[in-house]
Amino acid sequence: MQIDRAEVRRYLGCGREDPGPQVAAEIESALAALERQATPRHIWAAYPVEVGENCVRIASLTLESRGLAHHLRGCAQACLFAATLGPAPDRLMQRAALTAVASAVVLQAAAAAMIEAYCDECCDALAAHFQKQGLYLRPRFSPGYGDLSLDCQPAFLRVLDAEKRIGLTCTASHLMAPSKSVTAIIGLSTAQERPSQGCRSKCAGCPNTGCAYRLE
Repeated sequence: MQIDRAEVRRYLGCGREDPGPQVAAEIESALAALERQATPRHIWAAYPVEVGENCVRIASLTLESRGLAHHLRGCAQACLFAATLGPAPDRLMQRAALTAVASAVVLQAAAAAMIEAYCDECCDALAAHFQKQGLYLRPRFSPGYGDLSLDCQPAFLRVLDAEKRIGLTCTASHLMAPSKSVTAIIGLSTAQERPSQGCRSKCAGCPNTGCAYRLE
């Protein structure tokens, strides 16, 4: 997959600035290791969706979130989506943390950029699939964005049978395991309201405009 090095630098907190040859070399080393060992997988399913004032009902889930409800208004269907890079990135970061903390930080940033790049590729394929049906994708909206609590993660993963299908679970605190994984709700609309954004615009649904990692 194509991974934008500027995205890795952004996750490192460098913004769009060039951090110098040493960090650039660390980034290339981290990406090479991840590309050798990561095992990207994803699953999705489309369901009818009911959108209320402050909640969304999809499959067996009732998701309490004014932000998600606003985001999906006008959609009669939505996809539940999950993706992971597998357990290898966690192992690489754990090993690096024992001997080279700086390398572990770069691996963390590189893996974050990689899972987002993978999700973008998956969503491009989804967009092509649904466009044949006259449907367009809204930007991904993930648990933890805005007022959508992470508490929904266990039920979300159960609906998709994510543990069996791609080895994805969550911890008691509702964090993903493996850690470099993503879940999201993707609205399907008959109108292409925002063609310049599409499913790739990961920040469009999040009200935290002051986030240090927000996309421009």
